Amino acid sequence: MDSDIGTFPPHPIRGVRAVYARQAGCPSDFADVTVDFEPWEAGVVFEVSADLAVDGDDDPQWQAECLAAVEAGIRDELTRSGPGLSPAVAVVLRRMRFHPVDSHPRAFLKAGCLAVRNALAAAHRQPRTTEERQG
Repeated sequence: MDSDIGTFPPHPIRGVRAVYARQAGCPSDFADVTVDFEPWEAGVVFEVSADLAVDGDDDPQWQAECLAAVEAGIRDELTRSGPGLSPAVAVVLRRMRFHPVDSHPRAFLKAGCLAVRNALAAAHRQPRTTEERQG
């Protein structure tokens, strides 16, 4: 990859899924998020979709803590992604999936970091041709 990455994202990157699952012992970690990265003005704007899908948890306070962790992970990873990266992005959280025992804010922080890495990889991947998509 070039040292000068440029403005991120260069185009909309939708449906970026990031699963952080670590089962090396007890307690384990689990977080699953889906986000969109939309070109925007300079900087980072984080939004929650009006129709946010939440699976596996019904405690609004716990959801808010984990949501804040996703945002922090995204912002941290964009800051650490290199001096050649100029974020101009609106990040929209579309889905959060919880495990009843293994989900916690730290896991959602890691999922936010992974979402950025997945989006950066998608931004610099060559688009597939129609023949490749059809299989």
